[in-house]
Amino acid sequence: MFKIVEKKSLAPNIFSMDILAPRVAESAKPGQFVIVIADEQGERVPLTICDYDKEKGTVTIVVQSMGCSTKKMARYNEGEYFKDFVGPLGQPSEYVNEDIEKLKKEKYLFVAGGVGAAPVYPQVRWFHENGIDVDVIVGAKNKEMIILEDKIKSVAGNLYIATDDGSYGFNGMVTGLIEELVKNQGKHYDKVIAIGPMIMMKFVCKLTDELGIDTVVSLNPIMVDGTGMCGACRVTVGNETKFACVDGPEFDGHLVDFDEALKRQAQYKNEECEKDEQYECRCKQTEGGAK
Repeated sequence: MFKIVEKKSLAPNIFSMDILAPRVAESAKPGQFVIVIADEQGERVPLTICDYDKEKGTVTIVVQSMGCSTKKMARYNEGEYFKDFVGPLGQPSEYVNEDIEKLKKEKYLFVAGGVGAAPVYPQVRWFHENGIDVDVIVGAKNKEMIILEDKIKSVAGNLYIATDDGSYGFNGMVTGLIEELVKNQGKHYDKVIAIGPMIMMKFVCKLTDELGIDTVVSLNPIMVDGTGMCGACRVTVGNETKFACVDGPEFDGHLVDFDEALKRQAQYKNEECEKDEQYECRCKQTEGGAK
């Protein structure tokens, strides 16, 4: 059992939770993820690590309550327990093992879409702790949906905000802001790391390919066991089959077959909607009986 020691609301239907998991916190590195099981009937939910504190023994996750399992997780409060909290899983970001002096000569741009800001934060913090300034773009539909702005700002060299409706920061998509920085402001980047919705990463990679900037993406396909045994998270990268849970989750974005990944991601939409409706119905019945 894994205790929720702190819970915060970040935006509508988006929460951060600090989980007491000392062994995971001790081994966690930027880019990795965990699998959470809420209770005996719970599904295995993969979530990228947002933060970790080795001294406190805590790992921070960010949950967006969208489907049945994440809605169930979001109902948990401080002092309650998740059944399982497994990790860290996946490969750490490649730069973790690179020469620091070499990294200091390169310029990185992180692009976070929506809850992608959560896994971007520990990566930017890692660079900051190693004396390297990186630029960060955080994008969302509107100002209300921007998360972790202050935390990221505290460790980023420059933080740029983009909102689809123009309610905060740059008016437009993150791709428009990338073009603004590179084409109009003359900024140079050696590498882009993009994390967010699959469709966002696809168009970021299309743009950076045109701009000649190496790009890494963190893929979040359907996962089941998180060990590579089930094959559910397979993706095609450079015409080769890879498993996001063991080979990734980070890959060369210019080699990813995004069209295939998007189709696979949507293949259980009908089943997900049906299960979500059943869960909402059970919740209303439970709440009605408690009155």
